[in-house]
Amino acid sequence: MKVKVFDEGHERDLETAVNNFLENCTGEIIDIKYQVAISVFSEEQVYCFSAMIIYQ
Repeated sequence: MKVKVFDEGHERDLETAVNNFLENCTGEIIDIKYQVAISVFSEEQVYCFSAMIIYQ
């Protein structure tokens, strides 16, 4: 069993990265976990979009 972790600042970038991985993955996908984190830095909101793919 293996994992691949993606961390992007925009949801479209995460979507592209995950789709590229899935197109080229030769193993069996077991699960995909998705998470969004939000923080405030000064007056700016910072978003973190991440996904973990568990595969064989």
